Amino acid sequence: MAKRDYFFCGIGGSGMMPLALIVAGQGHRVAGSDRSLDQGRTAPKFEWLRSKGIALFPQDGSGITRAEQIVVASTAVEETVPDIVAAHRVGAARLRRADLLAALFNASQMGIAVGGTSGKSTVTGMIGWIFHALGQDPTVMNGAVMKNFATPDAPFASALVGNGPAFISEVDESDGSIALYTPDIAVLNNIALDHKSMDELRTLFGNFTRQARIAVLNLDNPEVARFPRDNARTYSITGQMADLMAADIVERPNGVDFTVNGTPVSLQVPGRHNVSNTLAALAAADAAGLDLAQAARALGGFMGLRRRMEIAGTAGGVTVIDDFGHNPDKISATLSALHAFPGRLLLFFQPHGYGPLKQMGHELVRTFAQHMRAEDQLILCDPVYFGGTVDRSVGSAELVADIVAMGRQAAHIPERAECGDRLAALAQAGDRIVIMGARDDTLSAFAADILAKLGR
Repeated sequence: MAKRDYFFCGIGGSGMMPLALIVAGQGHRVAGSDRSLDQGRTAPKFEWLRSKGIALFPQDGSGITRAEQIVVASTAVEETVPDIVAAHRVGAARLRRADLLAALFNASQMGIAVGGTSGKSTVTGMIGWIFHALGQDPTVMNGAVMKNFATPDAPFASALVGNGPAFISEVDESDGSIALYTPDIAVLNNIALDHKSMDELRTLFGNFTRQARIAVLNLDNPEVARFPRDNARTYSITGQMADLMAADIVERPNGVDFTVNGTPVSLQVPGRHNVSNTLAALAAADAAGLDLAQAARALGGFMGLRRRMEIAGTAGGVTVIDDFGHNPDKISATLSALHAFPGRLLLFFQPHGYGPLKQMGHELVRTFAQHMRAEDQLILCDPVYFGGTVDRSVGSAELVADIVAMGRQAAHIPERAECGDRLAALAQAGDRIVIMGARDDTLSAFAADILAKLGR
């Protein structure tokens, strides 16, 4: 295989970094830039990338000097970014992140693609762990750090580079790139409002499952349950007649026990939604020809993902939880899991852009209003802006007003630091502070800062 020179613009992003690691692991030369690097944010991540032999440059175009370089960027990167300007100037080839990932995925012997508006990263991590534990040496592309593969030498393990036939990857519907993949096995967790309209989602996911050899379908999701089942493995946790069915579900604060077709499973990650995620992963493993009982035992060792209901710590009787929840389905799953046990919730939510907020604002309001209890309190800061729409007609203040009108306690505090001060001041022993939001690695540091305030 001829070595190529790849330059990743935005290499620190949740979708870009694992792809860059896979490309580097396949023997190609990799370099990149990132706004967060220039701003001095998340320095440990970039130091680790350097330790992997990846050259990092300021995002000022200085890293792109030759026509032989292939410049990889997401659709969110504007044409005015200096790296893109430099690529045009020197005649370097341009490649969308999604196109590169799809090309690698489609070239594999067994492509397992995980789609849906929520649960993708967890299911991808579960399938990856099953294949690894059963000696299949998979390649895994994830949008989150997989704790099972994280070590002192690999603290940001969102990718795994293996020599086996399986390439396991979450796939994105938000930019339509899910249409690029031709999976052997297509896993569809759910369809719910997120970045696109429901009509668009039905078309994208319908095509996604039809072109796969085997589709793994969640019958508990009304939208997914309508899909044809000619080539399907189905699953359910609600008693729907399916190929894989969960029963005897017993939730624990730090896990959940249940059976799958009579086989016992004991998870180390909490919440009924993770029972559903488990069934999706087991169905994919079964479709790939792996032993179901062995796969179920393997998941007993699954440690979860970073920022997925991750406990940052406890101080003064208050537990701080760092969570990726950012769309209605994810937020609903988080709140339902936490409300299975006593204690007031102090919620912080950072919207990840004005476009998604405008698209799903009404659903977010409904989700918070339905799943918060009377004693819970919610604080929203202003949306974080990483590019995309400049339309700011719907912001956090509008959401808060609607949530309050539906009888729940909510406040808008524009600056995030002040939100942290308020949460720490409100907290009492027995409370749980939940930090929610996506696409911003600094939220984990924000959770740690609140924990430090509680400990003073």
